Amino acid sequence: MSQAGPQQPLEFGRESDQRAVIDFLADPASHGGQPVERFETHGNLVFVAGGDAFKIKRAVGFDYMDFSTLAKRRAACGREVAVNQRCGGDLYVGSIPIRRSAAGQLSFGGDGVIVEWAVRMRRFEQGALLSERARNGDIDTALAKQLAAAVYACHHGADRAPRASGLEALQDLRRSIGVGLKGQGVFYAQDTGRLAVGLRQQLDGAAAVLNERARRGYVRRCHGDLHLANIVLWHGRPILYDAIEFDEALATIDTLYDLAFLLMDIDFHGLRPTANTVLNRYLWLSSDSWDLQGLRALPAFLTLRAAIRARVTADRASQKDGAVRTAAIAHAQRYLDAASSYVVPVPPKLIAIGGFSGTGKTTLAAALAPWIGGAPGAVHLRSDLERKALAGVGEFERLPDSSYTPQARQRIYAGLQDKAKAILRANHSVIVDAVYADESHRNQIEAMADALGVAFRGFWLEADPRRLVARVAARRDDASDATPHVVRAQLGAGTKPLSRRWRALNADGGAEQSFDLASSAISSKLPATGRLS
Repeated sequence: MSQAGPQQPLEFGRESDQRAVIDFLADPASHGGQPVERFETHGNLVFVAGGDAFKIKRAVGFDYMDFSTLAKRRAACGREVAVNQRCGGDLYVGSIPIRRSAAGQLSFGGDGVIVEWAVRMRRFEQGALLSERARNGDIDTALAKQLAAAVYACHHGADRAPRASGLEALQDLRRSIGVGLKGQGVFYAQDTGRLAVGLRQQLDGAAAVLNERARRGYVRRCHGDLHLANIVLWHGRPILYDAIEFDEALATIDTLYDLAFLLMDIDFHGLRPTANTVLNRYLWLSSDSWDLQGLRALPAFLTLRAAIRARVTADRASQKDGAVRTAAIAHAQRYLDAASSYVVPVPPKLIAIGGFSGTGKTTLAAALAPWIGGAPGAVHLRSDLERKALAGVGEFERLPDSSYTPQARQRIYAGLQDKAKAILRANHSVIVDAVYADESHRNQIEAMADALGVAFRGFWLEADPRRLVARVAARRDDASDATPHVVRAQLGAGTKPLSRRWRALNADGGAEQSFDLASSAISSKLPATGRLS
C-alpha cells in the first residue's frame, strides 16, 4: 500500500516539461522584484516570495499519486485547496492558473492559454512549523491544548464514511509494512518478526472496537498526514496544512489513527508530556465514550505510524551514500525501536489522587500521567473539568452553588467512575483527580479496580491549612471554582481515616516534592523531577 513507502513512478515527468513555468515562478520579476525561495518534495515545487507561496505539482505519475497531465494537476490543486481550507483557515488562498500569452509571456493573469495550475498560500516562516518548535522544546501546555483543539475541530467537522469493517484496511496495511520492512535488508529479521507478531495481536485485540467505530462513523475524511511538520503557528494559533489531497483512501481513516500520527511524532521528538496533554485535551473536548473505547487500538495505531516512518526513512536511506546513508539508517532504526516499544502490551493502572482544594492534585496528576502505562501515558480525568463539561460551559466559567450539592457531586463521581471504567477496559491507564474526601467515593474506586483486576494506588495530599487558603486565593484561569471559603469548609468537615491502599503525601513542599514522593511510591522507573516539563 502507498502508505508504506515510496513506489516507482508509472511515468517519470521531466522537470524540463515544466521548465518555463519553473523559471517564471523562480524569477523575482514575477513577484514584484521580491527574492524567491524554492522548496521541493517528490510531488511538489514551492516558490516563496513576499507574503505569498505558490505550489505546483510535479508532472509525475506514481502508482499512488498521479500528476502526469495538466488536467490531473488542476484537479489536485483544486482538491488541495478545498481539503485544507476546512482545517487551514485563511492560509490557503486558492487555486490559480498560470497562462501564456500569444507573445509567449507567462503570467498569473491575462487571457492566454493555461499552461499550469498553482496553489496560492500565505507565506509563513519555517520557524513557525511545530516541527521546528519541537526541536527546540518550545511547545508549552497552552500550545499543546490549542493543538488538540485544532485537530478535534478538524475531525468533528469531517465528512463521515461509515463502513462495515475498520479492521480490514489496517490488516492490509500491516501485511504491506511487514513485507516492506523485511525486504529492505536494513533491519534485523528478529526485530521485524517480533513487530509483525505483536502488531497482529494488537489489531486482533482491537478488532471489535475498530469495526464498531467504523460502523458508527468514526472513519472520516481526515488530514491523513498529521505530523508536526504539517502544522504551523499562524496568527498565534496552530493550523493544520498540507493534508493528503491525492488519494481519498489514504486520508479516509479512523480519527484516532489520524491523531496517532501526531502523538507518535511528538513522542518521537522526546516530548511525551506534550503528547499526553494533546491526547487528554482531545478526549475532553470529544467527551465521547467511543473515543475512550477506541484507546484499545491506540498501541496498534502508534505502532503502524512509527513502522511506516521506519520503512519510508529506510527507503530514502537506500538512495543515499556514505555518512548520510548511515545516519538515515540509524534514524530509521529509531523509528523501528519506537514501533517495537508501542506494540508491547502494558497492563493498565488506576491511580486516584485526592485531597482538599489547593493541595496540588491536578498538578501532580498531570505530571504523573505521561509516565503511567503505555504511550503517551495515562488519561487524566479531572473532576473540575468533568463538572464543566456536564454543565455545558467553558473551562473557566464559574458554576452556581447548585452544581456542588451532594446530589450533583455524586453525579460527577459516578461519571468519573464510568469514564475510568471504559478507559481501563480499553487496556489504557487512568488517573482520576478529585477531592475524595468522602470515604464512600474512595471505597467505590477501589472496588472498581478490584472488579476489573487492575492495579490501584491512591494518594491523599495534605498541606498546611494556611498554605491551602493562600494557593486557592492566588489561582487565575483555572477550572476549579474553589474559594478560600470552600477550603475552610473542607478542612472543617475533615475526612475519615484512609484505607491501607491510600498513601498520605505531604504537599507543603510544592509540585516537585509531591511528584518525587508519588513517583517513588509507584515505580523507580519514573523520571526524576528535573526531567519534567
